[in-house]
Amino acid sequence: MSFLSAATSVVKRLQQAGHIAYFAGGWVRDYLMEHPSDDIDIATSATTEEVEALFKKTVPVGVAFGIIIVLQEGHQFEVATFRKDRGYVDGRRPSGIDPATPEEDAVRRDFTINGMFYDPITEALYDFVGGAEDIQRGVIRAIGDPDARFGEDRLRMMRAVRYSTRFNFPIEEATEKAIRAHAFELLPSVAMERVWQEFKKMSRFAHFDTGLITLHDLGLLATIFPDLKKTSLAEIARRVQHIESFPKGAPTFGELLELFPDYALEEILDLSEYLKL
Repeated sequence: MSFLSAATSVVKRLQQAGHIAYFAGGWVRDYLMEHPSDDIDIATSATTEEVEALFKKTVPVGVAFGIIIVLQEGHQFEVATFRKDRGYVDGRRPSGIDPATPEEDAVRRDFTINGMFYDPITEALYDFVGGAEDIQRGVIRAIGDPDARFGEDRLRMMRAVRYSTRFNFPIEEATEKAIRAHAFELLPSVAMERVWQEFKKMSRFAHFDTGLITLHDLGLLATIFPDLKKTSLAEIARRVQHIESFPKGAPTFGELLELFPDYALEEILDLSEYLKL
């Protein structure tokens, strides 16, 4: 059974049991943009206990946040209960969650292009946040109040740059303004391991050099690497100009080293330790 067929069978099983269930987030975005994707998340009205009762093989990876992994036909899918998040206190995760409607679940997500649902059974799109329109416009826009979205999870500021670079979409004005205002808050709210993962994800696609330049322009790069605080945008652009010539699959750390051409071996080792590599 293909990945898509297996995911569809999970949705069908949930719906037959009387629950709402849709594909969610990134797969829906990529489907509308006609980009191939093998990463399907499922959102449902079923609780984790109800999901466990329906499927033989599950892994309780984040039950406190309504998330469970379902293993189906050799594939695994993250199945999350529609939720409303309570207050955020650490710039990373909510203090608790409450059951929600699909629309309430959508408005807590990060960007409009990631906030849509798709029913693979009826082939219906559920877009409560204007994501399809923003894909047509070609823009990265935070859902609702961008200051609030970045306050909930400050890593979203880096994600905005990653999506902007990957899809060649500009960041919407209010969203960009909020990033500039909150860039200095990225650390220590976000663990360095998560920052590193964003760099890795960004480097998987073309124009990583552009992403690094944008990160610096918005104040994020100098927040992550204080040694770059006095480095001009033009100099950053000069340093990263050869990254696009690196072979596909080149180590992300090697690409980042282009930012630090004068580092001695000891400083490179310190940088590796700083990034928790």
